[in-house]
Amino acid sequence: MQLSNRITHITGGGSDGWDVFYKARRMVGEGQPVIELTIGEHDISTDPVILSAMDKAAKGGHTGYAMVPGIQSLRENVAKRIEERTGVETTFENIMITPGGQAALFAAHLAVCDEGETALYLDPYYATYPGTIRGIGAVATAVQTHAEDAFQPRAEDIAAKAKGAASLLINTPNNPTGTVYSRETLEGIAQVCKDHDLWLISDEVYDTQVWEGTHLSPRALPDMAERTLVVGSMSKSHAMTGSRVGWICGPKDAIENLVNLATHTTYGVAGFIQDAADFALNQGQDLEDKIAEPFRRRRLIAKDILDGQNTVGLIPAQGAMYIMLDIRATGLSGEDFANRLLDEHLIAVMPGESFGQSAAGHVRVAMTVDDESFARALTQLCEFAAKIA
Repeated sequence: MQLSNRITHITGGGSDGWDVFYKARRMVGEGQPVIELTIGEHDISTDPVILSAMDKAAKGGHTGYAMVPGIQSLRENVAKRIEERTGVETTFENIMITPGGQAALFAAHLAVCDEGETALYLDPYYATYPGTIRGIGAVATAVQTHAEDAFQPRAEDIAAKAKGAASLLINTPNNPTGTVYSRETLEGIAQVCKDHDLWLISDEVYDTQVWEGTHLSPRALPDMAERTLVVGSMSKSHAMTGSRVGWICGPKDAIENLVNLATHTTYGVAGFIQDAADFALNQGQDLEDKIAEPFRRRRLIAKDILDGQNTVGLIPAQGAMYIMLDIRATGLSGEDFANRLLDEHLIAVMPGESFGQSAAGHVRVAMTVDDESFARALTQLCEFAAKIA
């Protein structure tokens, strides 16, 4: 029996980009002391006060079916948060709660792309982006960005591929590069979307992790609210990665149709988990700052280490929990460098090629271990690169 073409071609017929990560996990399973700087997973657990709220909600009986669009108070809380941060009027009718940001990305593309239509995304990209687009039956088309621009997208490059496309997916603050898109960049993107009648899908799950500059949601730009679907999540802002709570913010009619989709797919998110997310949002900025602080601190550690050598280049790390390092001076590809670093020094990083060809010759380092281990690993990485170069 054959499986569908759609499901068997999600990865495009090749690797899913996670080979070094899988290799590192196998080595850890064998008892080797690998320092893992691969995946965007906090080195702290969900805050006990949030877990207590989750426990209270579950033991209080909120374990049955929850409302498919999300519980009312959580939708209202998310809407309030977005309105306060963007200045754009937002109500619960603009919000649907999803099982994490990834489900929101899938649903958003399914909402705006018909089968066979072109869906654009920017390279480098989070590893699931092209597979998400292929999974809904659209044609995944990358738009290159450039290391010399610190991976800020060029509007003209997007426009060159926009004719006949249905959507454009962007991510700022950006995974994997750490770049925060400037107002000028976002205004250029918005103009292309309006000129070519594109839906804009804006992945903003790192909006609480901004180290330099200011995060601007493109939904706040003129005439963009009605053509933008914003993806958000509790995973990065509140260290609730395993709880799987995300959302889509968009025009009311789009949300109404997305609720119909959720009724036939996910059927919502567990009520006690939504209650915990609602509680977490009510803790305000202090909790978000507490969760973001280790990455702010480690970024400065990284900058100090990298400033003390001249082999490895640092792409300006403006946001998110990653740094992107230029290792082209070694003459190795990102993939070869990452594999040798793992084999010879038991340090696991992600090859830039896992995130597209624009990041070839780079590696992504997740700032997700304790400060001492992070500094030691990054110092070893730089020494290893200098030796090869």
